[in-house]
Amino acid sequence: MADLLRRTPYRYTRIPNQAAEDAKLRAALDLAVRVGELMLRCGAGAPQVQGSVAAVAAAAGVDLVEVDITLQSLLVQATSSDGRPHTLLRVVRSNRHDYARLVAVHQLVEQLTSGEIEPEAAMERLRTIKRHRRNFPAWAVSAANAVLASAVAVMIGASALAAVATVAVVLAVTGVSRLHARIDLPEFYGNAINAVVATLLAGGVYALSTAAGLGLRERDFAFIVAGGIVAMLPGRTMASAIEDVLFGFPLTGAGRLLAVFLSLLGIVIGVAGGLSALIALTTAVGSDFVSPSVLDLRSDQSAVLAALGGAFVVGLAGAVTVQSRRRLVLVSGVLAVAAAGTAGLLNRGLGVGVITATGVAAVALGIVGRVVANRFGAPSMVVVIPASFGLLPGLTIFRGLYELVAQSGGAAGTLSIQSGITTLLGAGAVLLAIASGTVLGEILAAPWDRTRGPAINANTSSP
Repeated sequence: MADLLRRTPYRYTRIPNQAAEDAKLRAALDLAVRVGELMLRCGAGAPQVQGSVAAVAAAAGVDLVEVDITLQSLLVQATSSDGRPHTLLRVVRSNRHDYARLVAVHQLVEQLTSGEIEPEAAMERLRTIKRHRRNFPAWAVSAANAVLASAVAVMIGASALAAVATVAVVLAVTGVSRLHARIDLPEFYGNAINAVVATLLAGGVYALSTAAGLGLRERDFAFIVAGGIVAMLPGRTMASAIEDVLFGFPLTGAGRLLAVFLSLLGIVIGVAGGLSALIALTTAVGSDFVSPSVLDLRSDQSAVLAALGGAFVVGLAGAVTVQSRRRLVLVSGVLAVAAAGTAGLLNRGLGVGVITATGVAAVALGIVGRVVANRFGAPSMVVVIPASFGLLPGLTIFRGLYELVAQSGGAAGTLSIQSGITTLLGAGAVLLAIASGTVLGEILAAPWDRTRGPAINANTSSP
């Protein structure tokens, strides 16, 4: 039990020195497995679920519990004082990110382990948390996703007109996503459809703007697509997958990584298909659509204030998309500015490579995020993950895909498939640096967990 609790905020939980009776043990396991089930359903990683389950079981009177977590199931087992084994299984067939509920569950576990509430009261509290409405309605999440994409475009140099166009494109893609969601299309196909639509719409907006003389620049097309890519990237699942693998959950981590890979592959296929269609169309009518000069674009071409302001909006919007608590939305925005500022300082100011600069910024984000989240009575992932969205390499992915597909069109020049693959591998390295860096930062900040401050709404039962 001490080993299960070692890296968690509950590592000082008192562990009983003897086994519990059957009735008490059964009730304790039931509470623990329900806590773990809700955490999995809301998007928590396996290490957080395991630590919370062990802490709840210990606080409710269990001296030793075995916890087995896979991608969709949670199994707990313990033996009573009479020697009878008790096993409970919960299966989580679907999940939706709801970080407000994760905060509420975290505070519930803290109060249970500190003795502020009894297990019976904790069970009733848990039911209240499960019944509570989500903090933000669906329309607000859709709007936040569009604003997030627009802010990412501004961060990498988009004009004001391109930022507005990005919002319109992403909202249109959201409408398309709801249409194919009615037939419960798997995520791979849904991402591919969304990416195709986003790319074609961005091309249409650019063409209309050029025909009307509105002044949308050629590079803005790339920025619009890059913003849409970031809005679709599975950054939340990527972080959980890397954490699961690093903390000894290879089966769960491998399952999450496969899901991330398929999601990314769907996006890649969709964007590449959309770009191929646009290039083929413009070549057929004898016009230039996007020239290879787009490939000279870098993510550090925007003004410093625009980049930092965009990062702040990305953090705010990202927190809304994961249904975070309202008081933690601003925290995520500030942390996003700090992370983007650190990466920008290292890359622009000191000439450090993009991958290294992003990794260092991610480590710093993990450290500061865990300390700050701890002061607000929340698990660190609730503020760290939304704040990391501003580091995602949307423009690099676009460049790699353009390199891959342009070689078959009239704008090929000296481009090659090899250069496109190399660029995409660089984007993958950045994604890995973000996920592993934030996890490392959280590990390094663990010793400061003991200096916890007052929790948000510690005496209320709603998320």
